[in-house]
Amino acid sequence: MAYWLYILRCGDGALYTGITGDVERRLAVHQSGKGAKYTRGRGPLTVVYREACADKSAALRREAAVKRLSRAEKLALIAGPGPLSSV
Repeated sequence: MAYWLYILRCGDGALYTGITGDVERRLAVHQSGKGAKYTRGRGPLTVVYREACADKSAALRREAAVKRLSRAEKLALIAGPGPLSSV
């Protein structure tokens, strides 16, 4: 099963980073208020970046690395060119 690293932009401009096997399904969970506590009440939520990872372990390592980035570095990652970046 492929895993994805994703970054959401919240309605207040905050960025949230996570991993999942299905980005669209996970976005729906976040939007329903049953996702991460951090994203609750911060809608609307938009997927601004996604990156394919080989497996869950690789996705977890990549998530940890991205979470260590500064906001400016995350915005540069989102702006691309990057692996499978999307807006």
